[in-house]
Amino acid sequence: MRSLVALALALLACPATAQQVDPQIVGDSIPHSLTGQPGDAARGRGIVANRSVGLCLLCHSGPIAEERFQGDLAPSLARAGSRWSEGQLRLRIVDGSRLNADTIMPAYYRTRGLHRIARNFEGKTILTATQVEDVVAYLVTLKD
Repeated sequence: MRSLVALALALLACPATAQQVDPQIVGDSIPHSLTGQPGDAARGRGIVANRSVGLCLLCHSGPIAEERFQGDLAPSLARAGSRWSEGQLRLRIVDGSRLNADTIMPAYYRTRGLHRIARNFEGKTILTATQVEDVVAYLVTLKD
């Protein structure tokens, strides 16, 4: 009984463990929200800026002046909303390797076909569906 309670608590403590539904990819985008709801741009900005959650600024630079030491390995996030549609941004976050097999960007919402995953991370996504939608909501605001 104790082990069942511990297992249940562990599953609740890790929201990214929720059953992942494969999103429908149309061309170079995922046109529909993973959650059926729009994301929150303020929360998305927080995820992008947070060096413990998304780690976006490790490789990307962006219009987040208070964050020092931004990356230069990947395209700048500035003007992302002008360069890509909401659906195109969503696919890039969910699994950028669908567009570029050689990308170094992690698949933030994929659990299948991954290699060399630590056991405690197997079957888990890096970001939850809600977090993906929050990041997309923020990135689409980055226009001219």
